[in-house]
Amino acid sequence: MTGAGDAYRPGVLGDAYSAQGGWVVAARGELDQDTLAPLEEALTSAAGRYPMVVLDAGSITFGDSSFLNLLLRLHHLTVLRIAAPGEQLRRVFAVTGADTILSLHASVEEALAA
Repeated sequence: MTGAGDAYRPGVLGDAYSAQGGWVVAARGELDQDTLAPLEEALTSAAGRYPMVVLDAGSITFGDSSFLNLLLRLHHLTVLRIAAPGEQLRRVFAVTGADTILSLHASVEEALAA
C-alpha cells in the first residue's frame, strides 16, 4: 500500500510509430529536467534513424527550459515538427521566440503533411 503522499506517475512517453517516412513520438505530462530523459532518448534515437520526427505534444501539460533546449537541439539533427502544443507550450514558445524556429502544427496529421 502506498502512503498518502505517494502518487502514481505514469511515464512521459506515449505511443511511438512510423508514419509517412518519419517517426511520431507522443509525450505527456510534465517535462522538466527530472522527467525528460526517456523522451530525450526516444527523440534522439528517432532523429538518428528517420529524416523527420513529429512530437505529438497534445498531452504535455508543462515544459521547462530543459524541454525547450531538447527541442532546439533536435531541430538541428532532423526535421522536427511539433504537433498539437497546448496553451502553456505555445506561451513558452512565443515568449522565448522558439515559435519562429520550431515547426508548430495543429495536429499530427498536419505535421506529417507539412
